[in-house]
Amino acid sequence: MNFIKRLFTWWHGQTMNTQFYTWRKGVRVGDDEEGNIYYETKDGKRRWVIFNGYVEASRVSPDWHGWLHHTFKQPPTKKPLTHKTWEKPHQENLTGTDAAYAPAGSIRAAKPADRTDYDAWQPE
Repeated sequence: MNFIKRLFTWWHGQTMNTQFYTWRKGVRVGDDEEGNIYYETKDGKRRWVIFNGYVEASRVSPDWHGWLHHTFKQPPTKKPLTHKTWEKPHQENLTGTDAAYAPAGSIRAAKPADRTDYDAWQPE
């Protein structure tokens, strides 16, 4: 079953074709604090990431995101970005989890806001 999963699905990690392509043409550039590994081709035209665990694009830090999209020539392992003091640390996408943002009045909020500004219509 694992073989079939690796052959056809990508959300549990790399497929066998991606692993073969990485083995043939990939040069390991570095990894991040989450254990994701970053590669590029020998000529530097293509760049990709092999996720450690579940594949979720928000798990790529802004430093590596810029490198993957050719915004930066040097990877963060060779030339790290300087972060400002007001910047928050990277956080993965929390949509669909219990920690997702729920504004006041949302049905997801723990205690819905009081609706004193609304009177329900009653037929006469």
